[in-house]
Amino acid sequence: MIGIYVRVSTQEQGLKGYSVDQQIDACIKKAGTEEVMRYIDVGYSGEFLERPDLERMRKDVQEGLIKKIICYDPDRLARKLMSQLIIDEELRRRGVEVEFVNGEYAASPEGRLFFSLRGAISEFEKAKIKERMMSGRKGKAKKGKVVKNDHVYGYDFNSETSEMVINEKEAEVVRFIFDAFTSPTSKFRGMNGIAKHLTETGVPTKKGGNTWHRQVVRQILMNETYTGFKIQNRWNTEGMLANKYNRSKEDKIKMTERPKEEWLYSPVPIIIQKEQFDHAQELMKQSRRRYTKKSENQYLLSGLLRCDVCGNTMTGRVQNNWGTKVRYYSDRKNTAGAKNPGCGVSVKSDDAEKHVWDQIQTFLNNPDQVAAFQEVAATSESFEEKELKRLEEEIERTKKGRKRLITLITLSDDDLDLNEIKDQIRELQSKEKNLQEQYTNLQAQLEAEKKKETNTELLKQAIDLYLVHREEEFTFEVKQNIIRMLVKEIRVHDKDTLEIVMF
Repeated sequence: MIGIYVRVSTQEQGLKGYSVDQQIDACIKKAGTEEVMRYIDVGYSGEFLERPDLERMRKDVQEGLIKKIICYDPDRLARKLMSQLIIDEELRRRGVEVEFVNGEYAASPEGRLFFSLRGAISEFEKAKIKERMMSGRKGKAKKGKVVKNDHVYGYDFNSETSEMVINEKEAEVVRFIFDAFTSPTSKFRGMNGIAKHLTETGVPTKKGGNTWHRQVVRQILMNETYTGFKIQNRWNTEGMLANKYNRSKEDKIKMTERPKEEWLYSPVPIIIQKEQFDHAQELMKQSRRRYTKKSENQYLLSGLLRCDVCGNTMTGRVQNNWGTKVRYYSDRKNTAGAKNPGCGVSVKSDDAEKHVWDQIQTFLNNPDQVAAFQEVAATSESFEEKELKRLEEEIERTKKGRKRLITLITLSDDDLDLNEIKDQIRELQSKEKNLQEQYTNLQAQLEAEKKKETNTELLKQAIDLYLVHREEEFTFEVKQNIIRMLVKEIRVHDKDTLEIVMF
């Protein structure tokens, strides 16, 4: 039985001479008969051998069903020369004759050489096409043009001018999302609340759907494009095409971030001001604690307390004390997966909440203290900046320690325990890797603006909210909003000592 193999990738489907029907007709004509087994892979790259019908063909050859294979061109079998040679050798070793419509390759040293040269040229052409495409896109981006349509909500893409233009209807929704998320008096409880409102009011998504999810709202809030520039050439996706083929998890190619100096910035119309965008990023860091799930017993300081002894966060609980329910915060963790069960420190909720609220009111009622705080916030290093310096020093110490151990192995004539020293080197390597990851993550948090500007904005909003409600009784929600705007963390040293760390 004669088999014909046809392949066309997504990019090649419209190219002359490579359509599925044209290849089939040419192969059948070459075979001289309509009675052929057809193996057709549509939408698969020739860069990889993991293709359904190619594997089916190889299995049929192994079982002796096929005696001749006809293919339009060697690069239909594979794009890479090595892959072509592997398949050709496998087929010929099983006595299967291989013919190509676009060229004859005799089973001789000269024929094998010509076949190899043809494959090498095909692989070279593929690489050159890819290089030209990448160079063209990069050159386009350097001129301020947008290379491709990422379907960013709030914009339409003009393919003729390679520019993004504002879609006014969608832009209004984007502005609403940022306003609803950043306003201290917003009635929406975080990203979930905003997504629910958009769904209930029938606002269509980018694809015309009628359901908004929290993740979609989050992506909009995190998209810096709205501030007036689109980042291009940021992510390196080379090799990720292979992920759609049947590879193990370990073989998956991950998308990596290129160095910042390689990023390209293209101007786009502004929808959101930079200050509001930066404020939203800061609030998202706090969103988990700002919108903690309501329970029967409300805890004003939920998500803010941390035990200074063991480092555990402290959560609200209720204890039945002779028929009276008493609320308190504890560092105990009862879940099976808890890394640290806690050291048993606890504080009564009423006492802790009164102490913190009194301190906040004293601060906000003292203009001199507020002014001093603003001055410090505008001139001092943020926590993240200090932490970056500490990590730099720690990484440097780790590197020096590793170098000393390597030098010790190299130069010392003493009878050393090499296994022990190698274990120490491996530990230092692991430590350095973890420190470097912490450093990279922290750098990303400081990417936009210095945090001091956000601190000042948070303080201003807290003061405004406090003044609006000062003449009336503060509700639980208002108190909680004000505290969470001003307080970064409350460290509990013991049941009588609380340290309030402000932004």
